Amino acid sequence: MGREGPHGCLYREGLVFARAMAGCVTDIAGVRVGHYTDPAGATGCTVVLCESGAVPGVHVSGASPGGREIELLRPGYSVNLVHGVLLSGGSAYGLDAASGVMRYLEERGAGFDTIAGVVPIVPAAIIFDLSIGDAHVRPTEENAYEACTRASGDISDEGSIGVGTGATVGKCLGMGHATKAGIGSASRDLGNGAVVAALVAVNAWGDIIQGPEGIVMAGPRDLEKGGFFRTADLLRQRRIRRPFPTSNTVVGVVATNVRLRKTQTHRLAQMAQVGLARTIEPCGSMYDGDTIFILSTGDRHCDMNLLGVGAAEVVAEAVRRGVMAATSSHGIPAARDV
Repeated sequence: MGREGPHGCLYREGLVFARAMAGCVTDIAGVRVGHYTDPAGATGCTVVLCESGAVPGVHVSGASPGGREIELLRPGYSVNLVHGVLLSGGSAYGLDAASGVMRYLEERGAGFDTIAGVVPIVPAAIIFDLSIGDAHVRPTEENAYEACTRASGDISDEGSIGVGTGATVGKCLGMGHATKAGIGSASRDLGNGAVVAALVAVNAWGDIIQGPEGIVMAGPRDLEKGGFFRTADLLRQRRIRRPFPTSNTVVGVVATNVRLRKTQTHRLAQMAQVGLARTIEPCGSMYDGDTIFILSTGDRHCDMNLLGVGAAEVVAEAVRRGVMAATSSHGIPAARDV
């Protein structure tokens, strides 16, 4: 059985998750989170800073991703540390905002030492949020820099903020049936001081589901009867509206204080994606660019299987929290208002 801890996270007694924590990605020492939010434009960005460096990993499961500095995160490449991650709205335009994170880190002397000064490594991934709010308003370099100045190791906010400002789900019938979503976070204590945590921006084309029966907690809204349709059923009935291919995407960061090599972070990213498969249906669709980053910052030790179990659980919890913490915006109701 589990018990409810701070932030509504569940903690198991015994083998796993005995110590209650704040329930967010900043439970990992050395990780700070900052947001920039533009409610009028319905967009924003979120930075996850690890100025001392973290061993990175990445896994891309969606067919329509948008990112920066992705390839160098894979095993076999010489870069073994990153200094921050940017998650941004604005579609491909939002990738430019990463320059603001680099400028902030450079000013603080964080990055690789070179003969020309420090060079921070800042991977980034974007969501398509141009279908809500003002499509001509996208996160900029200055916005990302501002998010960095607000970064904190305190409890991270959730809901319709930062990169989650314009996030929506359940779009197979068009935006008129969509449900507002946002950003969520969760953490787990794996025992012996090992911790894993996640921060996820939920902007899926499909549904968010929960429980063994896969109950739809957010998806395309049934405007006549209330509640939600199931996207898989609409697909079978050939009732979907053909979307712009990149109008979605779930992006997130999984951080841990367990010491990992790059080959291990790569594997952990794949294991963490199971959390998306448990909560999103369909998952990794042709219209999503789902991307999960890994940050390994500490010196703790943990069995990789247990770490993978924890990573999948915090990703799943963060997805559900991102939906339930969201607020209605620009005529699109949140799940809690449906």
